[in-house]
Amino acid sequence: MTDIVEIRRSDDPRDVIHRVCQSLAQGELVGLPTETTYTVAASALSEVGIQRLKSLATELAVNHQAPQFELLLKAADEALDYLVEQSRYGRKLIRRCWPGPVTLRFPKSHCGWFFEQLPETSRHLLTAPENTVSFRVPAHTLPADILNLLPGPLIALSEAQPGQPPLRHARDADQRFGNNLALIVDDGPSRYGEPGTVVQIGNNDWNIAFPGVVSERTMGRLASEVILFACTGNTCRSPMAEVLFRKLLAEKLNCPEEELVDHGYVILSAGLAAAIGAPANPEAIALLADEGLDLRNHESQPLTERLLQQVDMIYTMTRGHRDAILAERPDLASRVRTLSPAGKDIADPIGGGRDVYRSCKQIIETHLQQIIQDLLSLRSHPS
Repeated sequence: MTDIVEIRRSDDPRDVIHRVCQSLAQGELVGLPTETTYTVAASALSEVGIQRLKSLATELAVNHQAPQFELLLKAADEALDYLVEQSRYGRKLIRRCWPGPVTLRFPKSHCGWFFEQLPETSRHLLTAPENTVSFRVPAHTLPADILNLLPGPLIALSEAQPGQPPLRHARDADQRFGNNLALIVDDGPSRYGEPGTVVQIGNNDWNIAFPGVVSERTMGRLASEVILFACTGNTCRSPMAEVLFRKLLAEKLNCPEEELVDHGYVILSAGLAAAIGAPANPEAIALLADEGLDLRNHESQPLTERLLQQVDMIYTMTRGHRDAILAERPDLASRVRTLSPAGKDIADPIGGGRDVYRSCKQIIETHLQQIIQDLLSLRSHPS
């Protein structure tokens, strides 16, 4: 009978984590909870552990088809060490899906030096049978706590096992895997109780390889192009840019604005020194109302670290805005541009009359039309 350890009842959870790490280092298999189901894992650096995982896979094979495996990492950034090539969709889904109930499956050709340093048996187990490598960063804290103490990643049994009921409880894992495991960590029923979604990443596309807790519609939104317009207070220039961009893009795509997300576009605005929930400037509201655009429900928001992490492109109203963002996040240089391609500042019209606001709006609209043209050209001819 496998030893089931209830981590919530332990005097010190760290003792359980240390015990798991010791078992993994000795080449044992352990049962671990994730936010989706329970899984079986081995140290990717242990030849003995990987051989045991292979033997388990042989036992679990259905119609001579062995189950697949995935590399568990502690953080999304760690995947960038293993992947030397990331497509446009790969980059954004790494940022947006992890930690979480999504496995991203990449062609082996996208993997680089870090992956090649894993033992050959580990690499073979991960790439069979389709010459792809699956990565996951679970949202459950226990795998991350374990990985923080180990010198390398874990290899886990993929939850994408057609025809197999999900392992929501520790006892389910015990019944499925029997005496193959040194121990199972019981952290109560898993949050979702169904497998995570497996997404196959191509060079210029993605598709659902195995349906799971995250729907295809939600994955489509996660894969959307997120564009953000930034100014200072998010009450004038950037809100005007946001609603104008939505209107112009919807016209180009011949769809209602509310369906832009279904076409793969999310449009936002924020301010570098914005309060939370401030309304748009009355002059901007009145000006755009003349064109049938409604800014009355706009609420300002600050440009947070979370927004910076999620967006694909930020267009700033001035060079100063861009410089301020890059001073904090120089790694975003390729994703932050001034709205004017020439780098000319778009002056804040606040305090000016209707003509000043109209002039500002016209300048913004001219630049937006060029951005949309370039954006749709990129989608037609992805790199």
